[in-house]
Amino acid sequence: MDQLPLYIAMALSGAWVTIKITLAASLIAILIALVTGIARTSKRLSVRLLPTLFVELFRGTSCYVQLFWAFFALPFVGISLSPFVASVCVLGANVGSYGSEVVRGAIQCVPRGQTEATLALNFTPFQRFRHVIFPQALVAMLPPGGNLLIDLLKLTPLTSLITMSDLTYNALAVRQQTGSTFVTLMVILVGYFLLSSVIAWVVRRVERRAARGQDLFARPA
Repeated sequence: MDQLPLYIAMALSGAWVTIKITLAASLIAILIALVTGIARTSKRLSVRLLPTLFVELFRGTSCYVQLFWAFFALPFVGISLSPFVASVCVLGANVGSYGSEVVRGAIQCVPRGQTEATLALNFTPFQRFRHVIFPQALVAMLPPGGNLLIDLLKLTPLTSLITMSDLTYNALAVRQQTGSTFVTLMVILVGYFLLSSVIAWVVRRVERRAARGQDLFARPA
């Protein structure tokens, strides 16, 4: 019992590391998903080529292997990343590559009539995308995008393989010291459930805000 405050501090410290990785990697994942997803809707092969290769590389290989490459293999070619930076970059790129398909699919699902209407109104391509296509696509991409961010959270335990003291790593260290398997695993279970619930709540709030005014696009002229 004398060590209880220490064990609690270890668990909280691990939870904070998990939160930091999730937040930073989520920003990278969102940026990658938007850039590559939008680029892959282009009719020009020169615009689609590199984003497509990037997406296929990260979708076609294991996140486990990607982490090892970023942390252990890149130093051999002169690129050394800290455990945190490697974790954030790999998880962000991995989830962002899946998010790219969400963005691309949502954009392509916008009714063609909307685009034709903007052409009749003499909108520029940027105005067409900014004011008509993207707002409608955003509503469609938020639910699956939120699921991907939750998946990103659940990938963070892999970062312990490259020495990150995340929630799972610290909780299992407490388990080794105390021998309390049930309580420790329950802490891990509840911790990830609470964190994923927060992400789901935030995404739902953003989804409701993004959906405001979207009925206008569905009304007949």
